[in-house]
Amino acid sequence: MSIKPCPENFPEVIPSLASETGDKLHRSMSVWNSFTLGFAVVSPVVGLYAIISVQTVVTGGGWFAALVTCLAMQLLVATVYAELSSQFPIAGGAYKWTHQLAGATAGQFAGVIYVSSTIAMLTTTAYTGGVWLSLFSGLPAETGHALVMWGAVFLLLCTLVNVVNVNIFKLVITLGVYAEVVGSLGVALLLFLFFRQHSFSELFQHLGTGTAPGETAAFLAALAIAGWAFIGFDACSTIAEETNEPKRMVPRAVFLSLCVVGSVVLFNSAALTLAFDRDTLQTASNTSDPITPVIVSSFGHWAEKPFLGIVMVAFLACGASVVKYTSRIVYSMAREGNMPAVLSKLAPDKTPRKAVLFTVSLAGLGLLFGLNDGAVATVIAFGTGGLYAMFSMTTGVGLYTRLTGRWNPALGELKLGGWGLAINTVAFLWSVFELINIAWPRPYAVSPAAPWWQLWAVPLVLGGIVGVTALYILVNKIRKKTAPRKIAPQ
Repeated sequence: MSIKPCPENFPEVIPSLASETGDKLHRSMSVWNSFTLGFAVVSPVVGLYAIISVQTVVTGGGWFAALVTCLAMQLLVATVYAELSSQFPIAGGAYKWTHQLAGATAGQFAGVIYVSSTIAMLTTTAYTGGVWLSLFSGLPAETGHALVMWGAVFLLLCTLVNVVNVNIFKLVITLGVYAEVVGSLGVALLLFLFFRQHSFSELFQHLGTGTAPGETAAFLAALAIAGWAFIGFDACSTIAEETNEPKRMVPRAVFLSLCVVGSVVLFNSAALTLAFDRDTLQTASNTSDPITPVIVSSFGHWAEKPFLGIVMVAFLACGASVVKYTSRIVYSMAREGNMPAVLSKLAPDKTPRKAVLFTVSLAGLGLLFGLNDGAVATVIAFGTGGLYAMFSMTTGVGLYTRLTGRWNPALGELKLGGWGLAINTVAFLWSVFELINIAWPRPYAVSPAAPWWQLWAVPLVLGGIVGVTALYILVNKIRKKTAPRKIAPQ
């Protein structure tokens, strides 16, 4: 891998395609909009409600400590992202940083892994969001075909929010934040104040009484599952070219979104654990919606529809934000020549609609995996594992170029001094550890009848993507070498 020095004017460098066409993304996002985007992608409702049932079944309880550990480590990763974005605020975020700091080949690998992971994340959000949409409509999906259909409807709504008007997008993600406050924090506060049944010691008890064979295995599994709750903060960095004063505002949005969401997730998980016994949570875990039944049992049936509506808005904000997040990576890759150039073309309102439609189309194809339970579980696992592979790559490139002098963090707006190296080192080690932990095959964390390839989903899919990308790069290089040279006319 060749490492090239980073030019000091990198934040102002506009790729050749953009400079030739004059197309530039419109700076329409304030720091509040950037924060709400990051908040919506990480989403306490989506993150916690997606993992609580799995955590309860696998660990048996006592997974709060793993959640705290995962958040603390992810805050270190977010700090590295904030440091990079304070110096290099450009569309594509981590893809562009890797491309610039570690060369074009490393950038191609990073881009493919990044886009594949975020599209898997979008597919997962659409699939689970479709479940909540069907419940809200009063027509619960009971078959794989129905789940895929509702996921497609949900994905269509997310697309419309992105292509209609930027102000509609801002409104939806703002409503998503308010929905989180009411449906997540508000409900948790009521549960904590008026429906608490257990002492605080309950948060740290019963670890290892689930399907995991012992406390150590349960804790490691809890760390792996908790990883899903704290991804997406990097979305703020991918829209840097659309954010006002990006060198100052994007780092704040990256760190603030994870801090706020992390605090809410910790409080919500504590409130749910203290308000309900494990049998109730485990029974609810056998349904497609593990949360509404326990909410209704405390507040009454009148609360069901409003709660479903609030969660639906939060999921829609999350899905729409992931579409925007992923499409900006696609757009950045396209104008670098690593994807079809047409995907870098901007609509009259200066938004990459073609990249949006491309992103949604791939996520829609991914929904077809929902016809098979094992296949959709593979998509979900890879969505998390792939993003931790990206965290590992970004923090690793940052650490290597920092140590070799290719990157000088002192040139950025965020100056951490000697702490920067220490934080970067720990963040890299954590990212690699969590990637391996997530990828580790755990028969007790999936269906007993799960095929072997589902257990090895993350390494198989990630290895396949890396292998195909490497083959493409190799063939491309051979083709360029063997292509006949054009002789200039005399």
